[in-house]
Amino acid sequence: MTYEILTYILGGLTIGTALMVILSKHPLRSVLYLVVTFFLISGHFLLMNAQFIAIVNVIVYAGAIMVLFLFVLMLLNLDKDNEPKTPWLTKFIAVISGGALFTVIIAATSESFMHLSQKAVEKTGDAIVKVSDQEGLVENLGHLLFTEYIVPFEVSSILFLASMVGAVLLAKREKQTIVEL
Repeated sequence: MTYEILTYILGGLTIGTALMVILSKHPLRSVLYLVVTFFLISGHFLLMNAQFIAIVNVIVYAGAIMVLFLFVLMLLNLDKDNEPKTPWLTKFIAVISGGALFTVIIAATSESFMHLSQKAVEKTGDAIVKVSDQEGLVENLGHLLFTEYIVPFEVSSILFLASMVGAVLLAKREKQTIVEL
């Protein structure tokens, strides 16, 4: 019972802070709300017995990526006076695109939840499924990652390497053009 209450509390706080990311007018406050959202999502991972993913979420997303976001925002020095006005047609297209994406996400998740609930009822009858203590541990994750999912893992590492090389080349090109001026 307390597990469910804690899940609902974390879920409500996560949705609230995620909405504040979108609704906040100041970009720095949005980033700070996003950091809180990542911490709350890590709490969800802990409740699902996925300790490794929770720690990685805190270190990588709430730590490194949010520091980069804050650095870029301070570097850009966003000001409302210099912001160009967007035409109403662009806003209308954005609302239609967002609505279509939201509809697709709801349809996909509702269908997957129906399949999951049917499988759980078929496997267990009406009994409650208990998660084993071994799920979510680093050993099991590493075993799966390096046996069944080795090809996607290696492809993602190649993509990360290509993006780092591209970032270095872009930064170097910008530096050369500044020196030439």
